[in-house]
Amino acid sequence: MPTILDVIFTRRVSVRMFGLATAVLGVVGLVWGDYAYVWEPVPNGPTGQTVLGYAVAVPFLLAGLALLWPRTTRLGTLALTVLYGLPVIILDVPRAFAHPNAFLAWYGIAEPLAIAAGALVAYACWGRLEPASAQRVAKIGRVLFGACLIVFGLAHFVYLDYTAKMVPAYLPPGQVFWAYATAGGHIAAGIAILSGVAARLAAMLLTAMFVVFAFLVHAPTIFTHPHVHFNWTENSINFCLIASAWVIAASLPNAKAATP
Repeated sequence: MPTILDVIFTRRVSVRMFGLATAVLGVVGLVWGDYAYVWEPVPNGPTGQTVLGYAVAVPFLLAGLALLWPRTTRLGTLALTVLYGLPVIILDVPRAFAHPNAFLAWYGIAEPLAIAAGALVAYACWGRLEPASAQRVAKIGRVLFGACLIVFGLAHFVYLDYTAKMVPAYLPPGQVFWAYATAGGHIAAGIAILSGVAARLAAMLLTAMFVVFAFLVHAPTIFTHPHVHFNWTENSINFCLIASAWVIAASLPNAKAATP
């Protein structure tokens, strides 16, 4: 008998969440007239609002909405793979190679790449590929996602003070403890997904951790400083990371279901 987690972490639910998260990202881009986050390495105008900024946000909104309807899911996953992947290739990767000693430049690849990996896995599940091809594409997406998680964990160590300050001060036993703990959680999840050992469980727990981040770290900033663009961007990014981890978890086989 399927558990509540089996129902929640289905491919159908995960792809709908991915679409909703992307639609929110597109709306944020439209409201602020920016490059919907993933294109932000491109300079905006003096006011931060450009025609191109609005134009780039629209495809994300439309592609995200496409994932909410079964008939357009396949096309939507393909569009999002391109929309998320292209800026990583043409903007973030060259910038990282231009500054190979700057950890921030490599982190700049990992965050959008983790979301692009979720889009790639979603396409593998919904793109009507041959089974063998779908498995290969999904595996590539999971490997990319797992590698990004290790970078996330290392970032917590490299920027320990900044990470600790993001943790609510009221949480025991302390901010630094949770900075280290979440770093370990990212790295452990990355290793699990890369190795395939307890990968589904790790991806599910990672999804839950990102949800906790949303409630404790990101969402409160919307209420305290609702007019700050950065706060809305961070919330939408975290929502996309939740959805991406959700897609990864749903793409992995249930070990209990596979046991005869």
